[in-house]
Amino acid sequence: METTKKILLVEDDQNFGVVLRDYLSLNDFEVTLAKNGMEGFEKFKKDNYDLCILDVMMPYKDGYTLAKEIREKNKDIPLIFLTAKSMKEDVMKGYKVGADDYLNKPFDSDVLLMKIKAIIQRKASENKNEPAKFEFQIGKFNLNSKLRFLTFEGNEPIKLSPKESELLKMMAIYENDLMPRELALTKIWREDNYFTSRSMDVYIAKLRKYLKDDPNVEILNIHGEGFRLVIKK
Repeated sequence: METTKKILLVEDDQNFGVVLRDYLSLNDFEVTLAKNGMEGFEKFKKDNYDLCILDVMMPYKDGYTLAKEIREKNKDIPLIFLTAKSMKEDVMKGYKVGADDYLNKPFDSDVLLMKIKAIIQRKASENKNEPAKFEFQIGKFNLNSKLRFLTFEGNEPIKLSPKESELLKMMAIYENDLMPRELALTKIWREDNYFTSRSMDVYIAKLRKYLKDDPNVEILNIHGEGFRLVIKK
């Protein structure tokens, strides 16, 4: 039987925190609620959690500071930030301290639940002590990110550029799920600005061209958020 996943929820709005804790508990998670960053870190040190949900704006210690402290103790634990501000700088700051995802308040609880499940599932497959995955089946295509080969149904492979390969690999890891634009820019381009953002759009257009031979594979642009590699089964 699968063990119940433990979540640390750090949220200074007590009413919202209690509602969110109860909602996640109803969905079979064991949730510990802390009302500020200091209390959150104390609770984090005393138990083992599978995921942390951190509000960004909190008294005594904000979400970024708390995330840094958590990362020093555990570099792999997934972090989701909740914020009332949708400033690009804040989102970037969050990804730089190691956020796995970001949600702007108000948000749909079901979306948060979906993100939690997707992140836990991704982490579980990463932690199976398997060598890093570099072969991906994308519809009728096979991507070998080590050789940077994209092969369609056994035809002659296309040799991708390093960035094309990295970007397609990241989308394949997030298959049928949202790949946040800021995350790709931070990890592949190392910075998020107007020029890197335009550069990424060019690479997305190139990848769409490569993938057009399979009508069941599509890269969707989720406006203002990122991209989704959709593979129809």
